[in-house]
Amino acid sequence: MEPAAASSIRSLLYIMFLLYSSLLIAPTSSQGDESRQANNKHVAIFVFGDSVYDPGNNNYLHVGIDYKANFTPYGESFFEYPTGRFCDGRIVPDFAAMYSNLPLWEPYLQPGSHNFSNGANFASAGAGVLEESEPRTLYSQKQLSYFKEVANLLKQQLGDAEAKKILADALYLSSFGGVDYMSFIDSTPNPTKLQQREYVNMVIGNFTDVIKEIYEMGGRKFAFQNVGPLGCLPEFKQQYNHSGGACVEVLQAITSLHNSLLSNVTVELQSQLSGFQYLIFDFFSSLNDMINYPTKYGFNVSKIACCGIGLYRGSECGRVKEYELCSNPNEYVFFDGGHASERANSILSNFLWNGGSEFTWPLSMKQLYELNSTTAIEILSNDKLLFPM
Repeated sequence: MEPAAASSIRSLLYIMFLLYSSLLIAPTSSQGDESRQANNKHVAIFVFGDSVYDPGNNNYLHVGIDYKANFTPYGESFFEYPTGRFCDGRIVPDFAAMYSNLPLWEPYLQPGSHNFSNGANFASAGAGVLEESEPRTLYSQKQLSYFKEVANLLKQQLGDAEAKKILADALYLSSFGGVDYMSFIDSTPNPTKLQQREYVNMVIGNFTDVIKEIYEMGGRKFAFQNVGPLGCLPEFKQQYNHSGGACVEVLQAITSLHNSLLSNVTVELQSQLSGFQYLIFDFFSSLNDMINYPTKYGFNVSKIACCGIGLYRGSECGRVKEYELCSNPNEYVFFDGGHASERANSILSNFLWNGGSEFTWPLSMKQLYELNSTTAIEILSNDKLLFPM
């Protein structure tokens, strides 16, 4: 009897061992599984940018209809009402929040209480790095000032140590530059290469100042979306009367220059700033590939927007009575003349989160999210790191 009992005990222990081992194995097979892995952490996200990232902050600004999307048919595919997002549904920061187990974004300017331990979205349609690009919107320095207010509020609510830890662990997601180059080309239609380089250097220089200020506030993990292929957007092909379908070369050139310099600057910042970690999401190449090879991504239409008027439906989505609207936005890369459809945003967000050298470098957003801030202890013990009032 004793050998049989011993064998039964060994079998039971072996089964228990297998069950225990299976609990240690993290799921890795699907996008949904990857999202669930993020549920074990809480990381705030602070969002800065222009219309590509705006969840509706401009609803609360005295700006013209060109800078608002709080009317139909915007929002129809997901929210079923217009939220102020320039999309038929969710935008890239919404999907990033979902991957990070955070709620969909409410505009920072929306009245009422906010849980800033989750972060905040300051993005504003029409916002440039430079104030002069569109001073009526929340340009980069204005968004930075609101971020400082949030940091001070976290300090008051949670105490210095907890507030600084949240800021150190947070992700800082941004999309800037497009508005500045649209403004520049409007005022300087045929800029020389020297003029282009001088202007891009000015934009990058001012943006670098914003990054450094966020770093001084305790930020360490930055996700930069580069500028998309402006010259290939339906809005600008229509504006420049490119009936043959060719992209607007001057916009493509200045955008490419910006993206190249942004890559160089981030490498320099990492060498200069202790604990600085970053990724660049190649929005330019990702969206460009969708435009050129739509069927590869399951789209039927990539050169014409779902909503608008004109040759490419490049303008006036929802603003005039006679605008056209497609029957299924999921078949289109662009919802309006300058902004991707929700389905395209979903695909782009997958590229951002999961990465791959052709989409993000040197890290993916998932890797940046999971990266513990190596400077958290330094920040908590650094008496010189103060919250500006």
